[in-house]
Amino acid sequence: MGVADLQSEKYGDGQQIVDGPAFDHELPPLRSTTERKLMAKIDWHILPCLCVLYLLAFLDRVNISNAAILGLKDDLGIATGNKYNIALTIFFVPYIIFEIPSNILLKKFKPHVWLPLCMFGFGLVMVCQGLVQNWGGLMATRWFLGVFETGMFPGCFYLLGMWYKRSEAQKRFSFFFSSTTLAGAFGGILAYGISKMSGDRGYNGWRWVFIIEGCITCVAAFILFFCMPDFPEDSKWLTDEEREFVQAKLAKDVGKSAHHVNIGLRQVLDVFKDYKIIIGGFMYFGLIVPAYGYAYFAPSIIKSYGYSSAVTQLYSIPPWAAAFVFSMIIAFFSDRLKHRFAFTIIPICIAIAGFAMLLCIHGEAHKHAEYAALFLVTCGSYSAMPVIVCWFAMNLGGHHRRSIGTAWQVGFGNIGGIIATFSFMTQDAPFYTKGYSICIGFCCLSIISCAVYVLSLWHENRKRDNAAVDPNTVSEEEETYLGDLAPTYRYTF
Repeated sequence: MGVADLQSEKYGDGQQIVDGPAFDHELPPLRSTTERKLMAKIDWHILPCLCVLYLLAFLDRVNISNAAILGLKDDLGIATGNKYNIALTIFFVPYIIFEIPSNILLKKFKPHVWLPLCMFGFGLVMVCQGLVQNWGGLMATRWFLGVFETGMFPGCFYLLGMWYKRSEAQKRFSFFFSSTTLAGAFGGILAYGISKMSGDRGYNGWRWVFIIEGCITCVAAFILFFCMPDFPEDSKWLTDEEREFVQAKLAKDVGKSAHHVNIGLRQVLDVFKDYKIIIGGFMYFGLIVPAYGYAYFAPSIIKSYGYSSAVTQLYSIPPWAAAFVFSMIIAFFSDRLKHRFAFTIIPICIAIAGFAMLLCIHGEAHKHAEYAALFLVTCGSYSAMPVIVCWFAMNLGGHHRRSIGTAWQVGFGNIGGIIATFSFMTQDAPFYTKGYSICIGFCCLSIISCAVYVLSLWHENRKRDNAAVDPNTVSEEEETYLGDLAPTYRYTF
């Protein structure tokens, strides 16, 4: 029997109460449907909307890498020096700063309003990015792209986390997160096709990449306003019976959602008193550097193998597709075994192996081996990241702790994006020794942080076991507000 099985036996598959009546109480009956059908209904309402939203968000964020090899640098006069890297970096400044405020506004205005509104904003900015005439215009549009995209990732994970039990979450989190890998593949296909429009109406191909993808985003935002789900407490597409069942089921797993708790400065500061919140930020931070390093510079790396710009776009697709498949395999086994820690460490080690190959293998005769290493990098990085985010988010109880915690993790983690943009400099091509070395170092940081996090969870569970509290002595109000800090709560790892 493994660690996950022991944990499941002791804590009831991640249940909140170790002993006492709350552990054994029955869920409200479902008379008009079954739980399986209800979960399928929830999946069909939530996952397609969030996947479309984030696919377009990530595509609009990183399509500048495709535009760069289609003439953007030359047309804007930034082919030399570090102006291109600065334009990549400026995106992350507002993206980091406004993560927590955006999640607070998401709860206030409801997801079906806030997320499509932000989506329409960054789609419009993307169209403007296709019309810029100089580096200053590119900087301005990249800044506003960061402003409007800031709430997409943490907001979607926050919303997902309020719909699923911990043992159900990883497959959904990974499927949603795989929108990034699909965006990478889809972006390569689009860029290849759109590059054929170069010269139409006097615009080069890279401008059409931004304009067309921005228009698609704006149209999708309008549609999602009518389709985007809200939190379980507010969703009108659930019957009263279904809503009662979902709320009771989630309360049994992670405690009551504390939907009524207003999120103000005091609540934000209270969350940061928990040292595990800080550790969660470093877990994600370590992987952002290699992930964005690849997302922003993969086309340039592949082109250095001697391919034309158009063929490079096609060669950029397979590693992203492989990452999608591998990520779903990792998610399946993680949920099946009800375990997270090992499924962060193994993929990160795969990514390190890929970067080590890129660091050591060079030359025309070995370009196929170098290309194969890119598969290891994408499969490792982009399968470990959703496990880390899901593991952290689903160990946070209550709206206010999950809202602030996920925003912090993503916001702090994305500081790594700034580091990534200056890790692969033009003068370092084609070997990019500095960039690959930095990526290996940050992968190691993520491994260390994950190890510290799992030890902290084990320590907290052990401490609560040794000072066991009768669940009947903890008031419902206290338990609801404390969330995962309640003495009756047990963490999963």
